[in-house]
Amino acid sequence: MQDDVPTPLASDALAERLEIARAQTGDRVACHALIRRHQRAVGSLLRRILAGSGLDALTEDLAQETFLRAFAALPRFDPDGRARLSTWLLTIATRLALQAIERRRLPAVRFDDDAGDARIEADDLAPDRVRLGAAIADAIGRLPPPHRAAFVLREYHGLDYAEIARSLDIDVGTVKSRLWRARAALQRALEGTNDG
Repeated sequence: MQDDVPTPLASDALAERLEIARAQTGDRVACHALIRRHQRAVGSLLRRILAGSGLDALTEDLAQETFLRAFAALPRFDPDGRARLSTWLLTIATRLALQAIERRRLPAVRFDDDAGDARIEADDLAPDRVRLGAAIADAIGRLPPPHRAAFVLREYHGLDYAEIARSLDIDVGTVKSRLWRARAALQRALEGTNDG
């Protein structure tokens, strides 16, 4: 049994660490590799937070702005620090999305997740599941943007409470409160959905 053989996850983490080090020196190939590695998560997060705000068209612009800001600050990023690169990028994207919504100040109306995340055809799903999925998407879209951001970071991107707190620049108690309120609102919105 060899203990020094890297696992696939360890070798992936090592590859990203090397890409970060190269990107910190301005290596364009490494920068492009980091974008490819994280663009889907950043785009998905932005689509979910902007959903229903009327700002969906800003998704690509905000994704580009996320990476521009990240690469400008990348020389100061510490791979051994508290945040992983993915968390750091999602933090930047979340703040940009919330700032755009705040500038616009429109009520959230509808959540319409991009089909690119799953590529599941509606015909493949039972009608009840389609109806439930639409109800969930609508309920998430009706959450206030700060609650939606906390919910998306937790449930879709798997960040823990401390990571969400750092991402949104709030304390952990506020994260817990926002998540509790988001879940309670979703539960109220979905009551009776499976009855009909």
